[in-house]
Amino acid sequence: METPYDWITVAMFAGLVVLFMQRSTAAAPRDSLWQYLVAAVGCAVANYFGNHAIEDSSMLYHAIAVALIAATIGFVFVVLKPLDRA
Repeated sequence: METPYDWITVAMFAGLVVLFMQRSTAAAPRDSLWQYLVAAVGCAVANYFGNHAIEDSSMLYHAIAVALIAATIGFVFVVLKPLDRA
């Protein structure tokens, strides 16, 4: 836990775990496990690019990491719908 990317992506992953645990207690599952896998891989790849961006001082890697973080957050809100009460 050395870079901002570590903290951001771990926080996102922790949110995914909480959402998965909450949804797994429901009587009828509304999500599939692969959807959580996609979001988790998005966190991991964003962290990878972010850490390499800091090591290499690469603006391209920073842009890729930020774009992946935004895409992962978008995926979670569009596909997993964490704020949907239904």
